[in-house]
Order: sequence, then structure tokens, then C-alpha cells
Amino acid sequence: MSHHTPSHLPGGSDETDSGRAGTGDPTAAGEAKPAATPGGPGRRACVVRGLAARAGLLGGHSRLARGLAALAGPPDRRARIARYAAVGSTVLAVGVLLAALLLPNRPDRLTPAAVEHLPAEGILLAVVLLVLPSRARRAAAAAIGVLIGLVTLLKCLDIGFYSVLYRPFDLVLDWGLLGNAADYLRDTSGRTGELVAIAGALLLAVVVLVLSAGATVRLSTVLARHRARSVRVVLVLSTAWITCVVLGVQRGGVPVASTLDADLLGDRAKQIRVSLADARLFRRQAAHDAFAHTPPNQLLTGLRGKDVLFTFIESYGRSAIEDPAMAPRIGRVLKESDDALKAAGFRARSGWLRSPVTGGGSWLAHSTFLSGLWISNQQRFRSLTSSDRTTLTGAFRRTGAWRTVGVVPGVLVAWPEGRFFGLDHIYDGHHLDYHGPDFGWSQVPDQFTLQTFQRREFGKRGRGPIMAEIILTSSHYPWAPLPRMVDWAKLGDGSVFQQIRREGKSQQEVWRNAESVRTEYRTSVEYSLNSLVGFLRLYGDENTVVVFLGDHQPVPTVTGNSPRKEVPVTVVARDPKVLARISGWGWTEGLKPAANAPVWGMDSFRDRFLKAFGPQPG
Repeated sequence: MSHHTPSHLPGGSDETDSGRAGTGDPTAAGEAKPAATPGGPGRRACVVRGLAARAGLLGGHSRLARGLAALAGPPDRRARIARYAAVGSTVLAVGVLLAALLLPNRPDRLTPAAVEHLPAEGILLAVVLLVLPSRARRAAAAAIGVLIGLVTLLKCLDIGFYSVLYRPFDLVLDWGLLGNAADYLRDTSGRTGELVAIAGALLLAVVVLVLSAGATVRLSTVLARHRARSVRVVLVLSTAWITCVVLGVQRGGVPVASTLDADLLGDRAKQIRVSLADARLFRRQAAHDAFAHTPPNQLLTGLRGKDVLFTFIESYGRSAIEDPAMAPRIGRVLKESDDALKAAGFRARSGWLRSPVTGGGSWLAHSTFLSGLWISNQQRFRSLTSSDRTTLTGAFRRTGAWRTVGVVPGVLVAWPEGRFFGLDHIYDGHHLDYHGPDFGWSQVPDQFTLQTFQRREFGKRGRGPIMAEIILTSSHYPWAPLPRMVDWAKLGDGSVFQQIRREGKSQQEVWRNAESVRTEYRTSVEYSLNSLVGFLRLYGDENTVVVFLGDHQPVPTVTGNSPRKEVPVTVVARDPKVLARISGWGWTEGLKPAANAPVWGMDSFRDRFLKAFGPQPG
């Protein structure tokens, strides 16, 4: 409440009244000050009438005088309004603080049961406000309120990160990902949508901080005015909290006596220590590179003369194969694709890899797979790409026996990291000759991406062996709208997708419920698989070797908050000698890995692959 509010009003603050007579007091001008009588207008009315009198001196029956006089009465009505306003502001302050303290930091816990708890932090807040000295009370209360607001904003960040990445926000390592989120908004909603979202986020932050600070100051004022009653209430709440702890009282399997914010801050303090130490840990891990000094003629000898295509299918995770809502359709696609490839002379082996991320952060998974190091955050990614680490793609280039190509339709800006990964030439989203529409985040349909690779590189006559890293993006979040398969001979410049785009579902339509999201996700994976298998059937030969895998699991809306991070990985080849090299891996025959197939960390693949296809003992 403003520091100009008169004190001792019903429910008002206890601050000084700045409306007392000073220079120009009406009594000094010969005006009688209205007397307050029992049941009369009260102090606020006295002040207003005094102002009206002053206004009358200045201008007789001026509009200001008449307005202020009208504002003063009727006395009883003004007193009731003031009292209701004071009570309302107090209730609002308590509600704001309880909402902030009880807000969970995970979206799956945003249920009515979340408010059925007694927060220890609220009781502690009341105790602190009661013992604060009067002079420091307002400033200290405001500072505490800002702290509560900051913790609330951290919870909001956690909710966002759990919704997409299924983990909390890292206060040390994740700030750069906010820029990636802005880039995503620009790609999907345009520059205006990006700016509106950023402005909305900043406004939310300011509102949360102002409300929490104001609510805490208001509560401190009320507690100080009614100290005796407040102490009794705090003692009762403290006793109730301790009783709930001793008796183990729970609601929905969660203790009623909660310490949500205290636990959150404790966990975050540990996370900060680990994150700060992560750079040193990563440097020690990266210092060991088993293939750093391997002579080029000793690398990948088992694949000489082969075209090797490492293909990532966006968000192709274990849930696509094993979730009951998706497994039947995906399983049928894999079975039909496996039969079609066998008819064309190909064979396949499949297993599982554990990704460092889930829901997003594809580039971290790609880097983990190619580098043989666990790249779980942006700090590690920057350290990796500024090093001379031997990557899987870089090993092909070191031999001098392959032309190395990157096909990355999702990259629309300069990508200097391509040099680190050992790529001779990069086809980004601007250099795939595509003149059709985008499909959500995906700029180029997978079928067109593969067709362009065929036309620009794979199908050239007289060329030497190719190693390609190909990113298929049609199964990228938000899965709306989606492309569908087109006759390969009719792809042209991509204009054929215009009508398909118009007939597709909007993001708002798809994201109305989780079932619809899972359906469209499944459809997108089917499309990506059909595109890749169709490419192999049309253009693959006895020298074609394809390693395709998912980069990470989809968002929790699709996985049902599954903690599993496995993705399928498959090696396809027509030459039986290629698959013979990995016969000891224990992988499942075909395109679908068995549930009990080996699960490796994604960072282990580089070394296993280079060993399997390097010189063999004897």
C-alpha cells in the first residue's frame, strides 16, 4: 500500500499519515476542522473533507472541491470499502505467496493435490517477518519477496524443461538453450512470434517479482499490526506441521508437511557444484582418445570401397517401438520394410543406444555418437568442437579414401562445426534445391532430402566412395503438419508438397490432447522410415552400408514421462562380410531390436565401430 495511506484505518497499514496539517492547514486559515464523532466518518473522511476545504479556499465551489466533498461520504460506506479493500489485499497477498510456495517444478505434478500441503517455508517466512525490526521490516520483506519470486521463476523454467527435455533447468549450463528456444520460435512462428514470446516471458518475470515482493511487504505489515494473534497462528501451524511429520501424514503418497522449495534449493546447490566441476571432468575424459594416433591406413579397412551413410531419424526412440499405442503400427512398418529389404538382397542387425538427452538437444546426441564422448550439455559441446578429437566421420576423412558429406536440412545459418566433424561438403537447408513448403520445424521433407542427396552426390557416375552424415527431420517436434510419401519420380523441386501442406493438420489441432500428439508422432516416424527404406530399395547396391538410429526419445507428452533414454540403432548392408564384422555384438536380426537386445551408451559406438571395421587379428 502507498506510503501516503493514513494510519490506523480499518485493515489499513500502520504507516504515518502525510495528510496532517502543515503549511496551509485549514485551521490556520480560519476553517474549522471537522470533528470525528462516534459512528462518524472516521479519519479518512476527515482528511478528505480537509482537502475539500482547502480546495474551497482556492476556488470557492470549484469542481475539485465538489468532487472531494462527494468522495468523503457517506461515511459508513467509505469505511466499509476501505475495510474490504484492506482485507482483500491481505487475502490476495496470502494467496500469491501460497501459490508461489506450493507451485511444483514439474508439469506432471500440477494437480489439485499440489495445494493440499503445509509448506514449512511459509511458516518460516511468517516467523522471519514477525522478528524483523520495524525499521528494516519493509526493505527486508521486499528482499525476501523477490527471492520467493526468483525461486518461482526457476520453477517455471523447470516446468518448461521437464515438458520438453524431461529434466530440470541447469543454472550453470543451460542459459544457452534459451537462445535455441528463441531460434525455434523464429523458425516456426516467424520473427514476430519470437519477439512476442520473449516480451511475454520478460513481462511474466517482472509481474512475478513485483507480486511476490508486494505480497510479502503486505503480509509483514499485517503481522506486525496483529502481532499477538499472528504469533498464536504461527504456533498452531508449526505444531500442525510437526505433527504431520511425526505421524507421517500423506496425501496422494506425498507428505502433507512439505519442504518443496527447501528441497529444490538444496538439489540446485548440488547441481551447481557438479556443473561447475563438469568442465574439469570433461577435460580429463577427452584427454584419452584411443584412435588419435592410429595411422590412416589402419582405419576402417573393413569398409574400403563401401558407401557408408550415417542417418539420424529425429526423435526415433524406444517408445515408438514398445509403447502399446504405437508399437503395432511401427512394428508393422519395420516388418514390411525388413521383408522388402531382404527381397532386395539387404540384411540388417539392430540394437539399442542410450542417448545423453531426451525430448530435444539433437546436436548433443549426434556429437556423442560421432565423438565417443558423453556430450550432455552445451559446455561440453563447445569444448568438443574446439578440440582435435577424432570423430567417426573425421576418421573416414583421415583415410583419404572417402568423400565426406553432411546433409543437414535443419541448419539454416553458418555451421562452422561441420569442419570439426570432418565433412568435405555440407548441404544445409538452403542448398537442397527445395522450393516447397516447410512442415512445422522441418524445412525439407525426408524423402526430398534423400532424393537431393541421390541427385547431387550418391547417383553421380564415376565417383569414389562416399561417407555421408544425413539428418532426417520430418519426425521433429511438433509433428504438425506432416508430409506424406510421393512418387519418387514426381518429387521435382518440392512444389508437389504444397497441396499436402494445405491438407495437413495444424499444430493447434494436433496438440489438443496427448493421444492426438502420439498419433501424429507415430505417423511422422512411419514417414521417415518409409523414406529411408524407399531410398535404399531404389538406389542401394552391394557397396551400400547404412547405419541409422534415433537421436533421442520424443517429448514426455509422447513417452508418458518414461525415464528411458534408449533409441534403436540398425546396420543395413547387402555384403554379408559387413554384418559378419559385428556378429559379436549380440544385436537382433532385422530392423527391430528385441527388448532384451544389448543397450550401450551412445558414446561407446565410435570405438566399437572403429574396432569392428579396423584391421582384424590374424
